Formats: sequence, structure tokens, C-alpha cells
Amino acid sequence: MPIKVPDELPARRLLEQEGVDVLGERDAIRQDIRPLRIAILNLMPRKENTEMQLTRLIGATPLQVEVTLLTTGSYAPTNVSRRHLLDFYRTWDDIKDQKFDGLMITGAPIETLEFEEVIYWEEMKKILDWTQTNVHSTFNICWGAQAALKHFRDVPKHELPNKMFGVFDHDVLLPESPLLRGFTNRFAVPVSRHTETRRMDLPDDPMLKVLAESPESGLCLLQDDRFRQVYIFNHFEYDAHTLADEYNRDIGEGRTIQVPKNYFPSNDPQFPPDNRWRTHAHLLFGNWINAVYQTAPYEARDIGRLAAE
Repeated sequence: MPIKVPDELPARRLLEQEGVDVLGERDAIRQDIRPLRIAILNLMPRKENTEMQLTRLIGATPLQVEVTLLTTGSYAPTNVSRRHLLDFYRTWDDIKDQKFDGLMITGAPIETLEFEEVIYWEEMKKILDWTQTNVHSTFNICWGAQAALKHFRDVPKHELPNKMFGVFDHDVLLPESPLLRGFTNRFAVPVSRHTETRRMDLPDDPMLKVLAESPESGLCLLQDDRFRQVYIFNHFEYDAHTLADEYNRDIGEGRTIQVPKNYFPSNDPQFPPDNRWRTHAHLLFGNWINAVYQTAPYEARDIGRLAAE
């Protein structure tokens, strides 16, 4: 089944060129099924890139998915056109009375700030509380994962002496988890962080499970059944060239930055990198979508209500 996005969204044309089955708004209305409603709170500055990366993975599933793009109301992004925001995005205030099967919260380039220093932190806390009544499952990425883990579990983040930057091997620790169905014992995933979350800071709660981690880059993927949250500190959604773009940007701005580890062939930035994580990215996102489909109430009005009972 296809993914439903706004007809004029720029990412739509790219998805169609890649062979992703994209459903038109008129066609979606004619189908007599309830699609999964997935909202994406996009906190990244280059919003169109993130839209493409996430909708590509969501759209590869066999279920019909309806995507709603969200931005913060308490902070107006400056790296994207106002017209793009007006045409394709809604604020949390616009949709807070609605129910969603899933919510994805992206990373944000603010990880070295204390949470309380983030302009939209108070709004983030309200959104995270709202997930407990209006969202069946939340998938938090990078800073979004750190923010959610801080809010629900009071787990701190720690600044690193050097940016953790590259593609690192991770070990599957809980292969029986539905989120890791089809995974090999070890997998590679891009990492781009100035901070880390440490296992020693996690509370002792059997409902908070460490699914994957790396001996070099640390925690990767957590599942929190108590609050229906997934926390991932790394970037399965990245394109092959995303780390190269970050590296070249920093070099161009005169910053001191290491070559991302295990990324360029022969560790030479002159060679184009390979995407060694694409298969596992599709597995993880597909497994999450399938888990949401299997466990979410059929009636949208029951989302949140049944989990609280």
C-alpha cells in the first residue's frame, strides 16, 4: 500500500522517481480503509532533506500511511522558506485535539545546549506529555531521543570531547524484539553527535530495554514500553552522502572536524561513500510501522485511552 503525502510536497516527486508508491489525496479518499496516521515533528533546519529521508522509509511499508508534517509553534525556523512551512506544515497547537497512530520526532542541531535553554523546550514537554493520550507509539531520533528520555526518565546527556562522527558497527542485544526482526547480529549505522547517553544513567526498569549498542559509539536503540517510546540516538535515515555533506560544510566554515570514521573508502574524502545501512534502515522503520499497525486500536478515538486502562 502507498504513502499519502500532500500532492505538491517537493519530496513527493523524488519518492515517485525512486519507485515509492505515493497515493494522491483524491485517491486516498476513495479507499475504504483507515490508514495509519503518522505525524513527523521535524526539528531539523534542512526540512526538505529530512522529509525525504523519513517518508522514503515510511513509504516502503506495505500499509497505507498518511503523513502529517509538524513544526514548533514557539519557534519559527529560519532555514526553510515561510511558504514551505505554510503550505505543508502544521503546529502542534493545530492538531493537539487529534489522535495519531505514530509520531516521529527528529533530531535538532542544539544538542550542546542544556534542555532548559532550548527555546521550544516547554512546548516539547507538552508535546511529549500529549503522546501519552493522543499517540499510540513515538519514534524519537538523536536529540529527539535524548529529549524524550530526559522528559520521561530524567536521563541526562553528556557532552563528548570530540564529535562522534562516522559509521559504526552495533551489536543486537535483544534479537527477540519485534523492532529487530530480520536484523543480523551486527549492523552499521551513521552516527553524528556531540553528546551521548550513557547506559549507567538508565533507570533499572524491565520495561526500558536496550536493544542495540556499539562498543565504540555507545547506546543506539532503546524501547520503552512504559511510555510507548522508541529512542534511537543515531541516523538510520541518512542518505549515503549526508555525513559527507556535514563534513564538507564544516571544512568550508573553517571548523576543526575529523574525517568520519569507517565512511569514505580508504578513509579518503575524495571517494564517494557507500550506503551500508540502507537494508537495516528499511527493516527498522518497517518493523516499527508493522508493530504500530498490529497494536494500535482500530478506532482512532481509542488511541491513548486503552493504553491508560
